[in-house]
Amino acid sequence: MPAHILGIGTAVPTPVLPQTAVRDLFLAQPGVERLTARLIGAAFDQSAIDTRHTVLAELAEHSAEPSAFLDADTRQVLSPLTGTRNDVYRREAPPLFERAARDALARADVEASAITHVVTASCTGFYAPGPDYRLVRDLGLRTTVERDHLGFVGCAAAFPALRQAARICAADPNAVVLVVCGEICSIHLRASADPEQIVASAVFADGAAAAVVSAQPSLDAPSLELEGFATALTSEGEDDKRWIIGDHGFEMTLTAEVPRIVGREVRDALAPVLSRAGHVDRWLVHPGGRSILDRFEAALELPADALELSRDVLRRFGNMSSATVLFIMARMLEDPALADGSRAIGVAFGPGLTVESALLTARVPTAAVVEAAAGVDAAGADDPVELEREPEPVALR
Repeated sequence: MPAHILGIGTAVPTPVLPQTAVRDLFLAQPGVERLTARLIGAAFDQSAIDTRHTVLAELAEHSAEPSAFLDADTRQVLSPLTGTRNDVYRREAPPLFERAARDALARADVEASAITHVVTASCTGFYAPGPDYRLVRDLGLRTTVERDHLGFVGCAAAFPALRQAARICAADPNAVVLVVCGEICSIHLRASADPEQIVASAVFADGAAAAVVSAQPSLDAPSLELEGFATALTSEGEDDKRWIIGDHGFEMTLTAEVPRIVGREVRDALAPVLSRAGHVDRWLVHPGGRSILDRFEAALELPADALELSRDVLRRFGNMSSATVLFIMARMLEDPALADGSRAIGVAFGPGLTVESALLTARVPTAAVVEAAAGVDAAGADDPVELEREPEPVALR
């Protein structure tokens, strides 16, 4: 029995970063030379991003409060040690994970007490007991809930996390899995003349997303059936997309070769899911950047509007690493025009270069099924309906 995504929730921090304001902040840094200024202008202005969200309120507004990241008087971007950055992750990540998870549970109409497994993914900070543990405590889950955490997998982590959830459901048809991907990318931003760091500062943002996965499809609302997954390593890219721990934060390598590699190799990488899909109604592609989407679209010979969902999420939220593709999937799941049987392929790119993909099919109950489910609900109106197994601002869409 295939697994189904019953609901997807999202959350972002309140502070908003207009792209033009962040660009001007980096242009105003001391010692910025003419070439660096041109690189900053190009990276920000051509990013196709309007706004991003951050846990660092001092980046979004002038504040007299002391900050390890920004001098309150001069607005100079500082370079705190990795430990200081990770302290912010430890403080800010848990509430973001919790908000996304509560949103997913509400949208799936599943009680927290029904959750049997938790799978989390994050690559922007570390602590133990970690996000998986905190979700059990913060959501009031049973202490016997089984937990897995995927750390440092990068932007592609959502699909390995969903694959893990699908395999759990295949092994235990009564399982209800909560998958949460969350990233605090902004704590690793830095002022630099390095073109790769400039690009990283121009695209990455903070956010979290969660999905409730079960072997039992929803009887009264659309769900996404997880039909299959594929992983592929490209022949190049090991040195072009990397994520390593430095003394002053995590350091992203994202060279100009990455979009070119995607353009050359993505069709072969997706061959397993393309052959199984037969036809594709929607593409759910992680927007690592505008140029990656452009190369992907050209390589697959897609119409100009095929990646509209991906481009909209990029424009409004930036690249939130592992959480981003779930934001895109949420839009598909909530589309009132979603038709039963619609096929979608989800794609994300991780370090290496790794291409993770998934084949999804929309399951939309007929009116008769919804009416029958409503009758069941009415019959048991005295008790909350939940999947059984034996013994705050939410992101705008």
